[in-house]
Amino acid sequence: MSPPARTARKAGAKRRSSRRPPAAIRTRRLKKVYGEGETAVHALDGVDLLVTRGELVAIMGPSGSGKSTLLHLLGALDTPTSGSVSIGRRRFDGLTDAELTLLRRDRIGFVFQFFNLLPALSARENVILPALIAGGHGHEHAERADALLERVGLAGRADHLPGELSGGEQQRVSIARALLMEPALVLADEPTGNLDSTSSAEVLALLRELNRAEGHTIVIVTHDPGAASMAGRVVLLRDGKVADEFKGGSAKRVSERFAALK
Repeated sequence: MSPPARTARKAGAKRRSSRRPPAAIRTRRLKKVYGEGETAVHALDGVDLLVTRGELVAIMGPSGSGKSTLLHLLGALDTPTSGSVSIGRRRFDGLTDAELTLLRRDRIGFVFQFFNLLPALSARENVILPALIAGGHGHEHAERADALLERVGLAGRADHLPGELSGGEQQRVSIARALLMEPALVLADEPTGNLDSTSSAEVLALLRELNRAEGHTIVIVTHDPGAASMAGRVVLLRDGKVADEFKGGSAKRVSERFAALK
């Protein structure tokens, strides 16, 4: 191979290696305004956010910064005033309510602060629930549900009701449920906000392992610097805008950047 050809080949390989992974979800100039006129509240004011496949991103901000609004828009639970949200290459705007429902069901997994488990259903049945809502049959998904419960450390608790589980165990059931439909994105809203310190650490370790070992794309909204510190990237919101973003680090470092934001 001639020197020019080798040089061109190396340059091409370098360009390929430097390419970012494809987008899992992206927002462009995202705005959300509640109300009109002088009393209008600009919850989000032109947010550009890119989360690539396999990332673990934490979103933080003071009360009223827009982080919950952003999560709702990322999860297609609300519609923006302007701007766009895309999951993969599919934009949310223009989709019907039925199409948005299918998108949420098939492409996005949700983990909530208060677990949202049905008290009359066992852990296994709660995990299977998204498939049942989609029109499937429980027995078709029982094996995957059991595998997921084993994956989150609850192999022996599949037949227990939520009331028979600790808070940390209930949150792990909700994580298994979020993964049932093999979503492109998992959104976690204050996943440790209702847990003690020991359970919080266990849930955060699980989310980090699911991201690092299995490549799940996860976005966490949290007020806890300890939770944010385990993310690969931290995005800080203030007054509806992205005010800062940086690589995750120690909880102390996150706290310092958060304090500087205020």
